[in-house]
Amino acid sequence: MLIKRSEVYSSTGADKVRQYVVREYIRPARVRGERMVSVTAGDVHKALGLKNRIALVCTALRAIRFQSENHLRLKDVSGPPSGMSTTVKFTYEIVPGETGVGESQPHPFWALRGIAKGMFEKSGEWEESIRKDREQMTDVHDKISR
Repeated sequence: MLIKRSEVYSSTGADKVRQYVVREYIRPARVRGERMVSVTAGDVHKALGLKNRIALVCTALRAIRFQSENHLRLKDVSGPPSGMSTTVKFTYEIVPGETGVGESQPHPFWALRGIAKGMFEKSGEWEESIRKDREQMTDVHDKISR
């Protein structure tokens, strides 16, 4: 699994909220093949042990940055008119075909893994190939040094 730079070096409260929601809600929903995922601000606030920071949680979950980085569309926000309460529930649509790095579909880089695995099928074949390459390089080196 690849980890985004923001997951390693973040220090802001909003980053911590986004990281938690991705780890505990978004990725598991993708793995289960769900098309929608809901997150209640109060649950996130409590899980992170925050005190009087519900506005931070709601703002982070409403942010365009959070949605675009995780390939989500905010479909519904339910709760009080202020939109800043522990009871605010955010419902996201997981954009089909876009999974983000290291989630339900492997990153394209992993398709390259093992690309030459059929190259040396017989036991010891690679040692012979390396020996031949070294002999050729030695011959070239000898010709150059003369």
